Amino acid sequence: MFALVDANSFYCSAEQVFRPDWRGKPIVVLSNNDGCVVAANRQAKAAGVEKFKPWFQVKALAEQHGVIACSSNYELYSDLSDKMMQIVGQFAPRQHIYSIDETFLDLTGMRLGEEALLELGAVIRRTVWREARLPVGVGFGDTLTLAKAANHAAKRIEGFNGVCAINSESTRKSILSEMHVSDVWGIGRKLSKRLESMGIMTALQLSKIPIKLARKQFSVEVERLVLELNGTPTRNWDETRADKQQIFSTRSTGERIEELDSLKQAFAMHVSKACQKARQQHSVAGAILVFAHNSPFDDGCTRGFKQLLRFPLATNDSLVIGRQVAMAIPRLYVDGVRYYKIGVGLVDLRPQEHVQYDLFSPPTEEPRLMCVLDKLNQRYGSDTVFVAAQGIDPKWHMRRDMLTPQYTTDWRQIPLIQCR
Repeated sequence: MFALVDANSFYCSAEQVFRPDWRGKPIVVLSNNDGCVVAANRQAKAAGVEKFKPWFQVKALAEQHGVIACSSNYELYSDLSDKMMQIVGQFAPRQHIYSIDETFLDLTGMRLGEEALLELGAVIRRTVWREARLPVGVGFGDTLTLAKAANHAAKRIEGFNGVCAINSESTRKSILSEMHVSDVWGIGRKLSKRLESMGIMTALQLSKIPIKLARKQFSVEVERLVLELNGTPTRNWDETRADKQQIFSTRSTGERIEELDSLKQAFAMHVSKACQKARQQHSVAGAILVFAHNSPFDDGCTRGFKQLLRFPLATNDSLVIGRQVAMAIPRLYVDGVRYYKIGVGLVDLRPQEHVQYDLFSPPTEEPRLMCVLDKLNQRYGSDTVFVAAQGIDPKWHMRRDMLTPQYTTDWRQIPLIQCR
């Protein structure tokens, strides 16, 4: 038996944690540079605000219905997610964090009936709300896919009140019959349309496809999905995830970059972020891809550069790679181009312990310095300590005009409580 705990409209719910006066009101969260709607709670959707629509297109509608708009507060979301996962992890011996707002629990060996499962789910919901003020839904199933389906029912089908357990054949058929095939975990848009063209509209109809036919007409993954919907486990989570083969850091700027010094600062920032990710998985890079271009909406055409820079010795040191990139940028920079999209990608990654050093070229890395840098930023927050080449107060930073306070990660923004 597995459980899936999923936060309701996580970004919007996170914004309400320290703003009780916002609870029950329509809220949307915007993407980088306040570009489009990436999260909308139930009240905002009821007002007609759609996800993934550009903000300038829905702004008037949102203001008309009193929708509260927030810039993405990634620092707050990450911290609240960590707290939520720690709380949920107390309820089972094994936990798998699937995403920022979803986590699976392995209840294998715990013999629980339907009433006990529903009570456990209610306890999890009350505990997360009491300790983190986040509303969650809980779904139980004999497979990961059924747990996902139960979670869908807990949040979207009336009568379950946030907790659903699929532990009987009648319950399984009832819930799957009310789920559209596109809501099944692993069914994408193209596959959904293909299934609909074959008359398969619900998750229950999908579960009735013959196993051999599922593999022949679709794929092994669909075959496994059909087995999972029928209660046969075929999916499992990896205890150790494979290291990434490439690590990228890229972002659109809040303001266009037209000066060489500002461009160097932006690249220094992205190099630091990419190198930090490489050090987290104990990898070193043999090369880095640097790229920057303007927005086609500015000049009518795309102008910029992309170039691969190779290192004499594979490394993950922010200072070493930063110097290499800083020396290359002047010859790639073109005066007059208003750079908008900037990024780097560490490629040719390999395990750090397998680095082959050169006898005549001693390493220039400072691993102890990088270790201290990472620990300070991990303890006190991102960019508490940073490379000076990033600049002190860059104007090109991502625009977040409607950013709420970082209540839990910035000492200067801790909420004040008045006792009367």
